[in-house]
Amino acid sequence: MAIRMAILAAALLALALSHGAMASDPSLLQDFCVADKLSQVRVNGLACKDAKDIVAENFFFSGLHMAGNTSNRQGAAVTAVNVAQIPGLNTMGISLVRIDYAPYGLNPHHTHPRSTKILTVLEGSLYVGFVTSNPDNKMFTKVLHKGDVFVFPKGLIHFQFNYGPTPAVVLAALSSQNPGVITIANSVFGSTPSIPNAILAKAFQVEKETVDMMQAQF
Repeated sequence: MAIRMAILAAALLALALSHGAMASDPSLLQDFCVADKLSQVRVNGLACKDAKDIVAENFFFSGLHMAGNTSNRQGAAVTAVNVAQIPGLNTMGISLVRIDYAPYGLNPHHTHPRSTKILTVLEGSLYVGFVTSNPDNKMFTKVLHKGDVFVFPKGLIHFQFNYGPTPAVVLAALSSQNPGVITIANSVFGSTPSIPNAILAKAFQVEKETVDMMQAQF
């Protein structure tokens, strides 16, 4: 009986560990797995480049010292450094972004389906926040200044707003080589094909004309 219980416990532990592994980036099983972007092999992540073809440039990126172009409707620009820019990040479970904000610029409500984000302010001040999942939908907010750090939990809707008259800059790390991003307004009102007006009108409890107006923005 004791042996059966031990086997059952071991099986449950293995199942729990395997579920945890599937729920995050692929685990690293060697020193590195530089992404081979030309490979036709489809895996969860990217196939590894042949070791003899790996060079130092596969682990390098230059450009985060340059400000992003914030001359857009939101007044914000994201410069990403993930596996698309640094092939050596493949299977490493980490990436980086620089975000620039014009005065009163906004990084609008969005989620990262595969990543937690930790952000630090380099210049300026920001009003930031995230909202918890149903049913509470509780919002946590904070005003950040230079040197402050804030964490946005994985998958939760969050935003950053530069409420001041001067530009702001942040640097953020994400717990995935490819965290993904879903901008809420773009997804809901700018999908292809469009979500039917009647569905959106019912979901948001507004008139169809209001939905038409919102969709026209995207």
